[in-house]
Amino acid sequence: MKKLVIASIATLALVTAASAAVNGKACAACHGADWSKHAMGKSKVVSEMSHADIATSLKGYKAGTYGGPMKGVMKGQVARYSDADLDAFSQTIGK
Repeated sequence: MKKLVIASIATLALVTAASAAVNGKACAACHGADWSKHAMGKSKVVSEMSHADIATSLKGYKAGTYGGPMKGVMKGQVARYSDADLDAFSQTIGK
């Protein structure tokens, strides 16, 4: 019984950790593989933004306090991530 509980907890931890990382492929579908597109013809070009500006924008979308016409779409995209996840992701893109 203990082995089953330990195995279940370990599996849950791995699944949770894997799902916590921001899926950049989903973002690239609109923003481009190199982050150089105006998503839906409306967004800023992410590759021209600083890491800090990206993190601030993502957290603002999550909180519902930032964004123009794509606010609803972006809120849905980032809602499940922690602020730490969004900070870490912002460091992988932009300048």
